[in-house]
Amino acid sequence: MQGKRGNSKGNRFERATSGPKSDAPANRTEGGTGKFKGPAGKSNFKRVKRKSAEELVGSNEPIRLNRFLSISGICSRREADDLIAAGLVEINGQIVTSMGYKVQPSDQVKYNGSLIRAEQKRYILLNKPKGFLATMEDAKARKTVQELVGKACKERIYPVGRMDRGTTGVLLFTNDADLAKKLTHPKNGAQNIYHVVLDKGLSQADLNALVTGITLDDGPAKVDKLNFIDERNPREVGLELHMGRNRIVHRMFEHLGYQIEKLDRTNFAGLTKKNLNRGHYRALDAKEIQFLKTR
Repeated sequence: MQGKRGNSKGNRFERATSGPKSDAPANRTEGGTGKFKGPAGKSNFKRVKRKSAEELVGSNEPIRLNRFLSISGICSRREADDLIAAGLVEINGQIVTSMGYKVQPSDQVKYNGSLIRAEQKRYILLNKPKGFLATMEDAKARKTVQELVGKACKERIYPVGRMDRGTTGVLLFTNDADLAKKLTHPKNGAQNIYHVVLDKGLSQADLNALVTGITLDDGPAKVDKLNFIDERNPREVGLELHMGRNRIVHRMFEHLGYQIEKLDRTNFAGLTKKNLNRGHYRALDAKEIQFLKTR
């Protein structure tokens, strides 16, 4: 269900939340096109080149056991240490609890009794339509995003972060557990930009409250940026935040007496839905993948 490229232009509400330009050097996407600006000045240090999972898969080089489990999509590298220590990993029929063990190409590795192998990492971007659960299966047989991206690749991929069934827009899928954990970190996670349509006009006082912070049942919450898309229509706002708590955008507005009629995520970690029709997906290119890993 690969999306066809169209002639759609960038979203005005992304510009509305962009705010003043900073003088600090940073790596940023340029216009949501996948082209990236480098640092403002030249660095005096050279970046150490690390081999990617894609380069390791199929190579003849040994891989540390915790990294092998991460590359396989079982868990993150840190979580792999706990699985190894618990004796859940076997190599060639023997339980291995050494964190420093290096897996050889000829080794047979089992986790919890099942044979595993290092999969090639996949990164798929979907423009999610309304009415689909952001999960790969559902016990109640409701529609899930599996129906949309199930044929994107042979590897098992999973959605990164949360998205309600009624929310539309950018949703990333991957089998890269380390990257997924990095992008959804509660404090340093990825940037989210939303287009929000409310049931009534947002007052300036409530806008200020959302920016300075409010208190919900599960703790403090605030947006990073919030602006009216069009000053003549206070029902529509552009919102930027890094929090990934359950239904956080809905709950923040409901706390102040508003209902969300439409919630569309237009940007996630610098990735946009530009030229990607609703319900269609595409694979990330090498530059986009590198940007996510080094952000």
